[in-house]
Amino acid sequence: MRKVARERNGTNLGAHIPLPTDEEDIRLPKKACFGTRHFVTFMLFLGMANAYIMRTNMSVAIVAMVNHTALPRDDTVLDDECDSDNSSNSWVAEMSKHSSEKSSDTGTFVWDAKLQGYILSSFFYGYVLTQIPFGIMAKKYGAKYFLGVGMLINSLFGLLVPVGANGGIAWLIVVRFIQGLGEGPIVPCTHAMLAKWIPPNERSRMGAFVYAGAQFGTVISYPLSGLLAEYGFADGWPSIFYVFGIVGAVWSVAFLFMVAEDPDSSNTIPEDEKKYITNSLWGTAGVSSPKVPWVSIAKSLPFWAILMAHMGQNYGYETLMTELPSFMKQVLHFNLKDNGLLSALPYLAMWLFSMFISHVADWMISSHRFTHTVTRKVINSLGQFGPAVALIAASYTGCNPPLTVALLTIGVGLNGGIYSGFKVNHLDISPRFAGILMSFTNCLANFAGLLAPMAAGYITDKRPTQAAWRAVFLIASGVYIVCAGFYLLCSSGVRQAWDNPDNDEVQTNGKSKCDVEKDGMMLQTTNY
Repeated sequence: MRKVARERNGTNLGAHIPLPTDEEDIRLPKKACFGTRHFVTFMLFLGMANAYIMRTNMSVAIVAMVNHTALPRDDTVLDDECDSDNSSNSWVAEMSKHSSEKSSDTGTFVWDAKLQGYILSSFFYGYVLTQIPFGIMAKKYGAKYFLGVGMLINSLFGLLVPVGANGGIAWLIVVRFIQGLGEGPIVPCTHAMLAKWIPPNERSRMGAFVYAGAQFGTVISYPLSGLLAEYGFADGWPSIFYVFGIVGAVWSVAFLFMVAEDPDSSNTIPEDEKKYITNSLWGTAGVSSPKVPWVSIAKSLPFWAILMAHMGQNYGYETLMTELPSFMKQVLHFNLKDNGLLSALPYLAMWLFSMFISHVADWMISSHRFTHTVTRKVINSLGQFGPAVALIAASYTGCNPPLTVALLTIGVGLNGGIYSGFKVNHLDISPRFAGILMSFTNCLANFAGLLAPMAAGYITDKRPTQAAWRAVFLIASGVYIVCAGFYLLCSSGVRQAWDNPDNDEVQTNGKSKCDVEKDGMMLQTTNY
């Protein structure tokens, strides 16, 4: 069994660690059907959902905030190919008969496409700045308080968005920027907590469940924002930020009081579950702050593969997440309520598919038919090449809203594979430094992501035509293909040599490295 484990991992890194025999496996603590780690996972899921609600609600709200009829147009360009009164677009006309819509063309603000792009991007400028600092600090000081307090700041400033908008464009951008600063810890701190709470053989489905909170939040945000914009209090669109701001603040307080940093600091976790978790996490227990191998990380090709996949994902995903409601409005002429509902469909599909494919990924690994490396490559390819093909196809559907929506739904749905692909790959190659790795890849990926709404704004400014939106979609598709191709060639699911605890110089609690191994590594699983 020891020999098979070393061969499957492709490394002798764990060769010195006694792996359990079949008789030893019987003595492993039984896993509860719903334990403390599942509660922590559920709270992180809700936190991710709240984070994406705060991030995406502006995409729907801005459609209601802007006076579209007052925007300047290029009179030499036809921008009404898919007129809702046209028989070829009768589906939209039929839907409109059943929607009593206040005119969404007569918002308060006259913001052209470029300015809207800057407003939508302002959140991400703040978001990227806090990724790396919080990733490093979470490793040193713990992730819980950075995550909870950061989301509380995000939520409270969300309540100030209507005030900022009425105070001027500069104030609105500042408020959204501060919201981004507050949301910065969400991904690196979530990754750091997953590394402490989730055993390796549960990472695909648990990690996918947590990060699928992003799609769940988007599914909630889009349709509910559309309904609030039409029927909400405080003249419609401001109620979007009031409702979600209060919900986010409540979650933040609950998280800070109900969730522990790790199993050792939890007062509610059963002893058998604590042993099961700590014994599964080789080289994490007992070492409080090992030295980060910066040079080795910078030279690691699997790390660069994750970074490339992450950058491609963020550009393509942010293109759709921030611009899909505008596309639905400008090209397909959906009213505000239908816009929110239909914009949410692709993310509902992504959420459901991510849950399904995560179980497939865990089965591929636990069945010993596929290595971690093969599993990550196969699932990630489905998750990134799939939406690339769908975006190309959706670019040429013409005035056919049902087909366009169907293709975008299928494409974004398949994108759910990334949560069992590169998104949890940090935990494979370096479970101890996963939070730091995620902070770096997420920071740089969001630099790519913040370009997406600005690029779309420049391309569609004064010419919101099918041809312009085709260019937006084709660029996103190309980025997906290039980055997914690099990941397919260069990624790995093997724990890297620079993550070896034997290289640590830190001694803790008066114990040597051999003592730490005896206490915390004897039950190492075979599938890192």
